[in-house]
Amino acid sequence: MNPIDESKRIDTLDYLRGFALMGIILVNILPLLSVKSPDPHSLDAAYQRFLYLLVEGRFYTIFSFLFGVGFYLFISRANQKGKNTTVLFVRRMLALFIFGIIHVQFHPGEALTVYALCGLFILPFYNAPKTVNLVISLPLLIVFAIFSIKLFMTLPLMLLGIAAGQYRIFEGISLPLKKVTIFTVLMFLGSMIGLGYQFQHAPEVLWKGKIEETQRFLDIGIAIGPMVSGFYVGLLLILLRLSFVRRLLSPIKKYGRMALTNYILQTVFILLSGSLFRLFARISYIQSLYLCFVIYVVQFIITIIWIRYFKFGPLEWVWRMVTYREVLPLRGTIKDRQVNV
Repeated sequence: MNPIDESKRIDTLDYLRGFALMGIILVNILPLLSVKSPDPHSLDAAYQRFLYLLVEGRFYTIFSFLFGVGFYLFISRANQKGKNTTVLFVRRMLALFIFGIIHVQFHPGEALTVYALCGLFILPFYNAPKTVNLVISLPLLIVFAIFSIKLFMTLPLMLLGIAAGQYRIFEGISLPLKKVTIFTVLMFLGSMIGLGYQFQHAPEVLWKGKIEETQRFLDIGIAIGPMVSGFYVGLLLILLRLSFVRRLLSPIKKYGRMALTNYILQTVFILLSGSLFRLFARISYIQSLYLCFVIYVVQFIITIIWIRYFKFGPLEWVWRMVTYREVLPLRGTIKDRQVNV
């Protein structure tokens, strides 16, 4: 069975994946290194509030949405090549589940196993009309957000991604700037109202004092998460219309091309740093930010060099081989390396 020729990458999705990954690590590093709780009225306490206002629950939603978009594109391209889409996709999700099972041994609460299971569940929705997927996903997302059921929000976010794929929002079709701007402004206004309300309930330090206050603060954050994420996505789509922004953010695009590899490597570098420098339960919130910046630089360098010589990231390569059950060439022509997923 020959692999699908994904002859044209959708660069916008790579920018968004890379952007989401950069936000995810800022939160994931906290439990992995058992980051110390900050002292009240400190810079660490201010950064903690920043994380839970603008980062926590904002980037996994983007990643879940993009998973749905990628699901639609994968199935569509398989159909165009006359492949057995069900068999291909089940193998693809099985491989992702195995990656997740291994990863969860080192990173409890990681997302790959959840994505794999949700992926199997949403498979029938590919053939549903786009309006149906939109009508199902939006109310479900709103309900789960209102009740702050973070885990359950993954599914409607993926369905929303499928609907976006069906509407061909990212598939080589430029959305009118006016529509993107209106969407972004609406998300911004909703986010400002929601964040203002959440900030009013922000404790000086999370989990110190009344647990109910912290939980209320976090629940509000989950509820407004999709709006804030929508604003981030809309703003990035507007900025990416500028050529100098695309060039400036080129490393993020490459980072997103190897999203699976870099997601796993984030955990590797965090735990490796913790072991080598004895950071577990000793590092502060601000120090965790500094460490994330170092990991960004290291991963960007590795990614840029790797993409220069190889068609796929290493884990993406393994993932494709399991999907298609054949050994695929890792190296290729410059054109191959520019266009292959």
